[in-house]
Amino acid sequence: MKAVVYDGPKTVSVKQVPDARIERPTDALVRITTTNICGSDLHMYDGRTDIHPGRVLGHENLGEVIEVGDGVDLVKVGDMVCLPFNVSCGFCENCNKGLTAFCLVANPAPGMAGAAYGYADMGPYNGGQAELLRVPWADFNCLVLPPDARDVQRQRDYVMLADIFPTGWHATRLACVQPGDSVAIYGAGPVGLMAAMSATIQGAGKVMVVDRHPDRLRLAEQIGAVPIDDSKGSPVDQIKELTGGIGADRGCECVGYQAHDPQGQEQSGMSVNNLVHSVKFGGTLGVVGVFTPQDPGSPDPLQKQGKVPFDYGMFWFKGQSMGAGQCNVKNYNRQLMNLIAGGKAKPSFIVSHELTLDEAPQGYENFDRRVEGWTKVLLHPDGRG
Repeated sequence: MKAVVYDGPKTVSVKQVPDARIERPTDALVRITTTNICGSDLHMYDGRTDIHPGRVLGHENLGEVIEVGDGVDLVKVGDMVCLPFNVSCGFCENCNKGLTAFCLVANPAPGMAGAAYGYADMGPYNGGQAELLRVPWADFNCLVLPPDARDVQRQRDYVMLADIFPTGWHATRLACVQPGDSVAIYGAGPVGLMAAMSATIQGAGKVMVVDRHPDRLRLAEQIGAVPIDDSKGSPVDQIKELTGGIGADRGCECVGYQAHDPQGQEQSGMSVNNLVHSVKFGGTLGVVGVFTPQDPGSPDPLQKQGKVPFDYGMFWFKGQSMGAGQCNVKNYNRQLMNLIAGGKAKPSFIVSHELTLDEAPQGYENFDRRVEGWTKVLLHPDGRG
């Protein structure tokens, strides 16, 4: 089959690799029709993780079931499904608690919890930027979509259920967003924009989104958020001015450890520290931007060890609370699917480019460079572009 393969820093290619196949009775085989390039893929693309050359990438996947193992009961051949980026067993202690991002079974590495498709340190599973994808524990992991998911235009919305829409929603739930709240969101990439949309759906009174890329800020404004350009002045000061000097009720960090200041210098703790200063006394923070246990490629000696300079004194002094970590996609994806199906959410507003699988290297390069207008890239292994 044809697949997008990691070759090394800043290099991916499309190659012929062995076909994905049924390996266990509980597997399903999915013909991928739509798969996304995720912002977190760029950490690997940039060489900032220990992913090995030859790995098939892609954890935001949607397609049609073409084969199921003898142990699959609910999922049927012909179903259109979206796959959570979490690979999870569905029966371990953590999965039973809804902590599917921290499955105790799916990742065989000693001392690890949690697995994902095509991602560094997240188990042996190949990704779905390919013509075919093996889905373990298919009855648990497949979200069967409504009939309209066969429409290629509707797939632009439903594919966001694999990761970024639930992850944006997760940020708002970690931050305990309530109707009427003011919400500060750092990062107007795909996840930050999903957090802004999620906060709005949940009744937030004011949503403020910090970034410096005009195309992303325009998308934030398009859904009713207040765009804040941090290249034009302190984002903390701008948020306080918009909240009567008090700060936002809630805050979401959707950038992660590769945050850069307006001058282009990487500062791993910049966005989370700005969030602490932007949120009021007693406020709550949700951090879903990626932070890693170690980052040998970082220019920061602390971040090399997975440590981030954190304004803990101010965080403590302000009596704030923080929730953090990967999204347990299955906690949200069915209800968010119903929002899409009912016309209450349209996450495809962020999509800028739809490419064939062969065009994936171009998609990675432009998305990584933050080229104007490249806000979200979808790949179609079936040849659509």
